[in-house]
Amino acid sequence: MFVKVCGLSTPESVREAVKAGADAVGFVLTASPRVVSPGQVSSLLAEVPAGVSPIGVFRHEPVADAVAIARAAGLEWIQLHGQRTREDVATVHDAGMKLIRAVTMGAAPEEFEDWGEDLLLIDAAVPGSGEAWDYSSMAGLPVLQGRHWLLAGGLDPKNVGQATAVAHAWGVDVSSGVEASRGVKDLARIRAFVHAAKSDATV
Repeated sequence: MFVKVCGLSTPESVREAVKAGADAVGFVLTASPRVVSPGQVSSLLAEVPAGVSPIGVFRHEPVADAVAIARAAGLEWIQLHGQRTREDVATVHDAGMKLIRAVTMGAAPEEFEDWGEDLLLIDAAVPGSGEAWDYSSMAGLPVLQGRHWLLAGGLDPKNVGQATAVAHAWGVDVSSGVEASRGVKDLARIRAFVHAAKSDATV
């Protein structure tokens, strides 16, 4: 089970995610209670070893701006939320970067198709809200068969095992589910989430 812990902003939280076994760590570079600057990300990258992917998260920024900001932060991965196009995917790859394209569970059917992104992320209707949703609605969708995709939205240490089992997800992404308060990570919850996701993995 691939696990990404997102919205990290301190060396301690990055170290805890890495130590727990996270495969990727996310840094929010868009308006959010979890926002960090490119300079902060550059410093936090010192805590990310080889084999763990650091990812810059963007919402409504034009793709060219996201690429420039991610590059300034020293990142090679971008996660794009909001209304995106196949051309945006090509722009990220043309820049020599990898892409997680995020869609919400109620998106139009064509948005779930393979646009050439490296990973697809399927989120709750309101990304970042921490609200759980019907994860089982993703199970068995032909468009997802054989693809690497991440489940997100409302996940926490207690429900991640069941959620991934019913959704048949390849990986998970968590942020609010491992926080003590909005924007403040809880190290024990990070550790518990990664362990639960890895130990309960059924796919």
